[in-house]
Amino acid sequence: MALEKVAEAAAPAGEHAVTAGQYITHHLTHLRSATQTKIIDFGIINYDTIFWSVLMAALTFVLLYAAARRVQPGVPTRFQGLVESVVELVDDQAKQIVHGDRSFIAPLALTAFVWVLLMNSMDFLPVDLFASFFRAAGIHTAEGHEPFFRVVPTADLNGTLGMGIVVLFFMLYYNIKIKGGGGFVHELFTAPFGAHPALWIFNFALNLIEFAAKTVSLSMRLFGNMFAGELIFLLIALLGSTWVGFTAQSLSLAGLHLFAGSIWAIFHILIVLLQAFIFMMLTLVYIGQAHEGH
Repeated sequence: MALEKVAEAAAPAGEHAVTAGQYITHHLTHLRSATQTKIIDFGIINYDTIFWSVLMAALTFVLLYAAARRVQPGVPTRFQGLVESVVELVDDQAKQIVHGDRSFIAPLALTAFVWVLLMNSMDFLPVDLFASFFRAAGIHTAEGHEPFFRVVPTADLNGTLGMGIVVLFFMLYYNIKIKGGGGFVHELFTAPFGAHPALWIFNFALNLIEFAAKTVSLSMRLFGNMFAGELIFLLIALLGSTWVGFTAQSLSLAGLHLFAGSIWAIFHILIVLLQAFIFMMLTLVYIGQAHEGH
């Protein structure tokens, strides 16, 4: 990846070299069921996002199931110790935030943390890995380039918004479960300004905005950070695309490419972990708020 040319990464041999903008656009376009022509189009499916999301969900299940099966008294293995540390971390946060039955909420938060962490970690794969695979396999589109294919589900707003909507569902579910259907509707129209009929419309509108804002902010925060990280990796990859031989300029840019890539990869580890932790924490906070009244 370090010294691949942009032309080799985004176009088959024998074709003209693409520009930096075309290279980035190619790598940031999804494998879709159809070409998207509108900003919002619910008829289009991003196959790559679905594939990697489901695959990482299956891997999450396998890892947690394997950890549960290997639990044994005495000195734990490193894997068991790591999983127990994560479980303890999530459970401690759940105890502090959710004042009620946590038998389902804590495992939900644990699953969200591990799942988001695995999806975020896909960003550490070389940016041209699958382009190189498609090129070696002779797979290309009718236009002559490698298929569009992205491997970071959390860098797709469709994926993160879907997870945010799931969290919204649990917020509504626990609001109704804890307060009852009538109590929840009553709170929608009487909180936070008061129960006077003249204030009902304002209370209801504010509560709708609050639920929408929680869902959107939860989704956009994760998407924005991961999309930016993916874009920076692509910009760093472009530094190595200017290699024309052992010239001073090529050697300087290659060295900068390796240095910047290493530094950003190390820093990105913190982003990957932090964003998974924040998503888990906000999930607990939003569900925990459903256990409390205004």
